[in-house]
Amino acid sequence: MSKKTIPPGTPAPSSGQYKVPGSKVEVTAVKGKPLPPTPKSGQGYIEVDKTKHKNN
Repeated sequence: MSKKTIPPGTPAPSSGQYKVPGSKVEVTAVKGKPLPPTPKSGQGYIEVDKTKHKNN
């Protein structure tokens, strides 16, 4: 299953780690906050690891 690429500047759909496919660029994003600019024009992010929360 292919993951949808999210353009930079788009609010992160969930908190977690996002990566630029085909590069080593990985960022931590907070749900609702815009994703940062990518190294090159036309690139986007895919979510690679969603933040896990423990219930206390």
